[in-house]
Amino acid sequence: MNNELISIFPSGTGINSKGHLEIGGCDTVDLAQKYGTPLYILDENHIRSKCREFKEKFGSCYPHTRVAYASKACLNKALVRIIDQEGLDLDVVSGGELFIALSAGFPAGRIYFHGNNKSRQELQAAFDNRVGHIVADNLMELEVLHELVGQHGYCPEILLRVAPGVEAHTHHHIITGYTGSKFGLPLDE
Repeated sequence: MNNELISIFPSGTGINSKGHLEIGGCDTVDLAQKYGTPLYILDENHIRSKCREFKEKFGSCYPHTRVAYASKACLNKALVRIIDQEGLDLDVVSGGELFIALSAGFPAGRIYFHGNNKSRQELQAAFDNRVGHIVADNLMELEVLHELVGQHGYCPEILLRVAPGVEAHTHHHIITGYTGSKFGLPLDE
């Protein structure tokens, strides 16, 4: 690997005197020998720096903005704890992600439970743990939420994901706002 390629990586990443890639001051070859491969390496200082940067930049432009980490990008208990310590909210899209967040001690009130295919059991778990925010994607989910509110006497903040009927001229696998999308409540029906 040459130094030109390294320039795309965050500070704290580079080539050491042995010619090995270093991430966060750690020799990746040494880490691979110690822990085996494949090996996921996260630079805690870089993650914390980016959390602070997002909060600062959005907060300076939009003072009442909350920044949430999308756990579908990468999720483990150590990362959840960092996200919590840095004051970000957490976006989860499945019962598994919710479980990891809660088992790591993340405050349920700062969790946004997103996703277009949440099961009744997953929604029940969200209510049992008093998750603060649920993003509803469809009418069936709203009906289940209505039932759960009645059973629990507790109502999280409910946000609606809408499909505004906008056509984006891009690859069909990544467009989400069009009429007929599986994501969100259609505005034109």
